[in-house]
Amino acid sequence: MTAIRTPFGFSSTATEVAAGIDLTGRRAVVTGASSGIGAETARALAATGAEVTLAVRDLTAGERVAQEIGGATGNRRVRAARLELTDPASVAAFAAGWQGPLHILVNNAGVMACPERYTEQGREWQFATNHLGHFALANALHGALAAAGGARVVVVSSTGHQQSPVVWDDIDFAFRRYDPWLAYGQSKTANVLFAVEATRRWAADGITANALMPGAIYTNLQRHMGDRGSGRVPEELIKTVGQGAATSVLLATSPLLEGVGGRYFDDCNESEVVDRRTGRLQGVARYAVDPDNGRRLWDLSERLLAG
Repeated sequence: MTAIRTPFGFSSTATEVAAGIDLTGRRAVVTGASSGIGAETARALAATGAEVTLAVRDLTAGERVAQEIGGATGNRRVRAARLELTDPASVAAFAAGWQGPLHILVNNAGVMACPERYTEQGREWQFATNHLGHFALANALHGALAAAGGARVVVVSSTGHQQSPVVWDDIDFAFRRYDPWLAYGQSKTANVLFAVEATRRWAADGITANALMPGAIYTNLQRHMGDRGSGRVPEELIKTVGQGAATSVLLATSPLLEGVGGRYFDDCNESEVVDRRTGRLQGVARYAVDPDNGRRLWDLSERLLAG
C-alpha cells in the first residue's frame, strides 16, 4: 500500500489546501467548530462553497462564528446547531434533525488531559467525548453519509495516542489510578481505530474515514494546562490555527484522498507506522491501525452505548 504524499506540509494552511476546490452543492458538519481549528476548518470548507453546519455545545458562540464565517466568505449557507457529545439524547436529536445527504463529517471536537470526570452513564469523560460521542454521531448519520455517495469522515486524533493503547479491561479507570494523559491517549487511539473500522464496514456505501494529527496549536483545548499548553513542544513546532486545520481540510477536500480510507496523517501527509513512541509529533502506533483492534473497539463501543 503506497503512502499518500501531497504538495503540502507542516507550514501549509487550511486556506492554501482548499484553494481552487469547489464544493458547491456539498454539505459538511464540523463538530467543535465554535473556536480553534474547528472554526478554521469550517471557514475553509465554507470558502469552497460547501454548506457547513457547526455542531457545537455553546449555540450562542456557534451562531456568532457561523455569522462571521458567512460574512468573511460570502457563503450564507453556514449555520450552527447544538450538539453535546457526552449526552446520547443530544447526539440522537442532532442526527434526527438532519435531512438529506451528508458529504463531509469532521469529528473535530475534543477535550485534553482534563481532571477526572464521568458521564451520567459512568463513562470516563475523555473517552466519552473524543470517541464514544463521535462514534454514536457517525452511526446515527450513516444513512445521510451513504446517501451522499463518496462521503468522507475526518477524525481529529493526536500523536498523544502513542501514550496509551485502548486498555480493554479498564476503559473507565475503575481499577487504575486516573491519569489525564493516559486517558487522553486511549481516547485518541480509539479515534484512529474508528477510522480504520468505519472504512472497512462502510466501504460498500462509498464512505471512507481517515484520522489525523493536526499538530501542536494553542487553542481552548489546552485550557486544563495553562495558557501555553503542556510545555512539552518546542516553540518552533507550534502551528498557527490555520496551519493546524490544514490536514483536516486536506482529508475533507483533496482529490488525492478520493476513495482512500483507514489511514492516519500528519502535516498533510500519511504517517509512518511505528512500534515505539517516537518522541516526535509524527508517526502512528501499530496498535492504532490494527484492524483486529478496530473490530474489537467497534463491538465494545456498541455495547457501551447500549448500556
